[in-house]
Amino acid sequence: MIRRFLAAIILLWAMGFLAFTVTLPQPLSMTGDAATTTDAVIVPTGGAGRIARGLAVLEQGAATQMLVSGVDREVTPEEFAAEFEVDAARMSCCVTLGFAAVDTRSNAAEIAQWVEDNDIASLRLVTTDWHMRRVANELDRKLADDVNVIRDAVTSEPSLSSLFLEYHKLLASCLAGLINL
Repeated sequence: MIRRFLAAIILLWAMGFLAFTVTLPQPLSMTGDAATTTDAVIVPTGGAGRIARGLAVLEQGAATQMLVSGVDREVTPEEFAAEFEVDAARMSCCVTLGFAAVDTRSNAAEIAQWVEDNDIASLRLVTTDWHMRRVANELDRKLADDVNVIRDAVTSEPSLSSLFLEYHKLLASCLAGLINL
């Protein structure tokens, strides 16, 4: 009986991992239609292409504000603007750098606070495809129920070990949500 139970658990884990890896979230269209226009674009730092994608969303007019969460405390707004070729007017009106977050859970807390402080009703979450489910899961627990979140993944080519690690972090995040950690 214990063997069957363990075999069932292993089978569920393996099927879950397979589903996780073959169904990574996809990018949204950049056409700017009403379905993809939001009050803000949110970009947790960490993966290649995330900030560029967020800035493209701003440039296309699909959002009017952008929060970059988890920026290293040593990075100045001027350095950020130079690195990503953001003009001073765009930086001052539309781009907020968040320095409080150090991991995905604290990204969610930082984002939720910024969303509340800025009366954001809808947001486009931009993060790497393999990271999307976990950050969205953390955000779901922190944001008010009436905030609409649209997911916009940045396509990547993660290694098997990265996917393996992220799958387990997602499982831990889901478990933490179930027991309200």
